[in-house]
Amino acid sequence: MLPKLTPAEIEQQLSGLPGWTAVNGKLHREYTFADFVNAFGFMAQAALLAQAMNHHPEWFNVWSRVVVDLSTHDSGGITGLDFELARRMEAVAGKLQ
Repeated sequence: MLPKLTPAEIEQQLSGLPGWTAVNGKLHREYTFADFVNAFGFMAQAALLAQAMNHHPEWFNVWSRVVVDLSTHDSGGITGLDFELARRMEAVAGKLQ
């Protein structure tokens, strides 16, 4: 099990991830893409990254919008693994937005 980050550690890491916030014990981000194809493309690419990391997001999609929540369930909160997946998702989204 990975160690859960402290509130101070979470705030420090959030400073390097614009658009991400901590909400109810999860990392939270809402993306808006040009259309459904780009939103779905983001999800498909992010799904491959998540599978390779064995760390799967909670997410929701309607047309061009994707809402993402990340937490490490085994640890009971936010860990470094969540931030790593968030950074990788940012790289994918940057190519599609």
